Amino acid sequence: MMPVRRTLLNSDVQLSYLEWNQGQEPLLLLHGLGDHALVWSSLGNDLASHYHIVAPDMRGHGESSKPDRDYTFESAIADLEALMDSLGWSSAHVVAHSWTGKLAAIWAKQNPQRLLSMILVDPIFIWSLPSFFKVTFPIFYRVLPFLKGMGPFANYEEAEKQARQLNQYQGWSDLQQQVFHAGIEQNGNGYWGSKFTVSARNGIFAEVMRVPGLTVPIDTPTLFVQPEKGVNRKEWQLKPYKTYLKNLRICQVPGNHWPFLTQPFVFNQTVRNFLLLPR
Repeated sequence: MMPVRRTLLNSDVQLSYLEWNQGQEPLLLLHGLGDHALVWSSLGNDLASHYHIVAPDMRGHGESSKPDRDYTFESAIADLEALMDSLGWSSAHVVAHSWTGKLAAIWAKQNPQRLLSMILVDPIFIWSLPSFFKVTFPIFYRVLPFLKGMGPFANYEEAEKQARQLNQYQGWSDLQQQVFHAGIEQNGNGYWGSKFTVSARNGIFAEVMRVPGLTVPIDTPTLFVQPEKGVNRKEWQLKPYKTYLKNLRICQVPGNHWPFLTQPFVFNQTVRNFLLLPR
């Protein structure tokens, strides 16, 4: 089943999202930093017959609004709750990758009734960092490989050449090519670059570093997806999740930080098996 793209017109942002409206049980898919909803196309197609699935472009990404400021967790969660309300959902299962993995944990702490379960796919920076680390952000922006795909590039071919070197596009499958193509655009000066904006990058990165993700026990049934070449490979990185998530399962899968793009078959099966567990 192919998803339908829809738009939620909120008071301050326009939230674009993909919807697979075939099954009944609500399932919300949240992409990571610099990505967009289409990264979930394989999972959405795989689960569409059993779930009512929605994958939004988070603010600052994809086809959604790109304000100059206000990239707090509070605003992102408000966007998602407004989207759920518009769909008539009181709660949903949530799959969240990287930055939104931290968002999901904060959401489960603030409004646990909204999350039936959560699947955290290689989440990042669950702790907070001292404020003096902010001076290192420009260095992070230059050296983090996935941000090199932001551009600008002189032409589409140059952008594609760079994309083929990034971890999320290892293998350059049809799915990965579609995701790359949908996430890039040509600006008025003729240059090509990501639809993910610098304002969103700066705002989200600062918020992720500033706000702690796990501070109190959380009972929401949770699956931690740990890719073998992901960012969470050490016990000290897993300890906060084991400490605060009281209904936690950890599952290792092949692939890197983007297992849904590099190993979609195994990833989809892992998600399906968890969602089918009795609650």
